[in-house]
Amino acid sequence: MMEKLREECGIFGVVSRAGEAAGITYNALLALQHRGQEGAGIALLKDSSILCHKDVGLVSEVFSPSVLSELPDASEAIGHVRYSTTGNNTKANVQPIVKEYLEGRIAVAHNGNIVNAAEIRERLLSVGCDFTATNDSEAISLLIAYEALHRGSIEAGVAEASKQLKGAFSLLVLSSKNKIIAVRDSFGFRPLCLGRSQHGMAVASESCALDSAGFEFIRDVEPGEMIVIQGDGTYTSQKVLPCENEGLCIFEYVYFARTDSVIDRLSVYQARFNMGIQLAKEYPVDADVVCGVPDSGLESAEGYAYASHLPNVSGFVKNRYIGRSFIFPSQAQRDAAVRLKLNPLRANIEGKRVVLVDDSIVRGTTSAKIIKSLKNAGAKEVHMRISSPPFRHTCHFGTDIDSEENLIANRMSVEEIAKHIGADSLGFISTKGLKEACRESARRFCTGCFTGDYPIAVGCHRKEQFEE
Repeated sequence: MMEKLREECGIFGVVSRAGEAAGITYNALLALQHRGQEGAGIALLKDSSILCHKDVGLVSEVFSPSVLSELPDASEAIGHVRYSTTGNNTKANVQPIVKEYLEGRIAVAHNGNIVNAAEIRERLLSVGCDFTATNDSEAISLLIAYEALHRGSIEAGVAEASKQLKGAFSLLVLSSKNKIIAVRDSFGFRPLCLGRSQHGMAVASESCALDSAGFEFIRDVEPGEMIVIQGDGTYTSQKVLPCENEGLCIFEYVYFARTDSVIDRLSVYQARFNMGIQLAKEYPVDADVVCGVPDSGLESAEGYAYASHLPNVSGFVKNRYIGRSFIFPSQAQRDAAVRLKLNPLRANIEGKRVVLVDDSIVRGTTSAKIIKSLKNAGAKEVHMRISSPPFRHTCHFGTDIDSEENLIANRMSVEEIAKHIGADSLGFISTKGLKEACRESARRFCTGCFTGDYPIAVGCHRKEQFEE
């Protein structure tokens, strides 16, 4: 079980009258790399044919300079960075997923998790569809192709398929009919936004990808909305699902999204700063300095320091050449990575009572190591503050939270967790306080991983069910 939660996935699509769709998509995927490091892929439309290059690994590894130079000049493309929530990490499971049907070809990129994917797969197998991968995204792709064939157009196929999907999905569909279709589920679980440049249109999981690719953010795609971008760069919009507007994953603001993104009209930076303010209100403490755990605790630490009238200092020097700890396959390697990544900055914390701010505690292993390193560097006290409530429930909509019996908050009280990690005190933001910090968002939130109250009834569904 990992200490930090793994992100979902990142998607990007572009229609550019100036061409260079592959390079634009590559730049955007680099900006979305934080959302998935297991695999990357780009599908291009060239002369009514869809060409796709994908593999396991980081974006820069999958798309070396020689690979990029060999990709054809194209005006339309979609791309994907992957962390697997269903399906093994194999090349076959990397997206986009390309499928052929009698009327053409499609490539599909998906962010989210489909609760009824196993049922859809069984139904499609019964009508002769052939599966080659083990992820829910392939089921989505084949369902779209099946419905497009029977309903006469790719737009109608996407609309009808969307009505049959239960769960979280932000989708991009590249069609050999010279168009890109984007659709967001009716609850808005996963973010999706629209951008424009002088040469065309783009759709992305986060606005930071639009910025990196040279597109101006226009607006968020609404829950239940389908956007169709034509080959000439014009687009149309229609509601294909009722807008439930109550499912945006609040952990996007806590950790998943990049700090410079704006999601559903709320700046991620502002949300995290507000979390720190709320933490200071809920859990004040006599201390000398505040510091955040890089990188996900830095903005909340700023907010805590601001509200507490305490200095906000750098508590660590981060080795930027060590990847995120969960990339390493063995626990021993992950433990070593924690020691290599963060070195306490003794000049700022020696002899001080420190408020240490981080985004979450899953197992407590990393927190314990960080607190121990601060005390070894001379910190008199370490008071830990967490900008999310305790995780008590799994997620069925695209976040890899372990089974409930493995979550530390279900095995220990807050006081016991504090003792376990070596903190002098510990405070988790309340669910009410977290919602207050994000109150300027245009959406209501899914907080099921904290409360067990999900927007969609999930029954006995398990994350492993589809792959099994």
